[in-house]
Amino acid sequence: MAAINGRRVLYGALAGGVVWNLWSMGINQLVLGPHYAAAQQAGAMLAQPRYPFFVGQWILMLFVASYIVAWIYASVRATRGAGPRTAFRVGIFVGFLAGFPSNFAMATWSPLPRIFPLWWMMELWVGAILATLVAGWIYRE
Repeated sequence: MAAINGRRVLYGALAGGVVWNLWSMGINQLVLGPHYAAAQQAGAMLAQPRYPFFVGQWILMLFVASYIVAWIYASVRATRGAGPRTAFRVGIFVGFLAGFPSNFAMATWSPLPRIFPLWWMMELWVGAILATLVAGWIYRE
């Protein structure tokens, strides 16, 4: 079994993190932006975040998540094969775990409109797929 190339995992994670963050920003600004404003005016969402510098923390979390998917891809390529098919599968599995269960619960129990958990799920699920594909494209032994 070949050793994992940590430097290439990091490069893939950084590139994947950029892609995931761009996807996230697009969803939250372009798709959900008007819905956030309406939910805040209706009192269904806070106007200010509870945690300071939330946006910066979210960006950092997506880079950490991108590192995790890049590392998983590098780990499984020896047994599942290198390439976009394996990267896509890793992204699907990790994205499902990251995005589906909690947002399904939100859609079920939260008074927020279901558009929020739907797009939050898509943000994580598709973002994990994109980040893994990018990381897999960059990774070399």
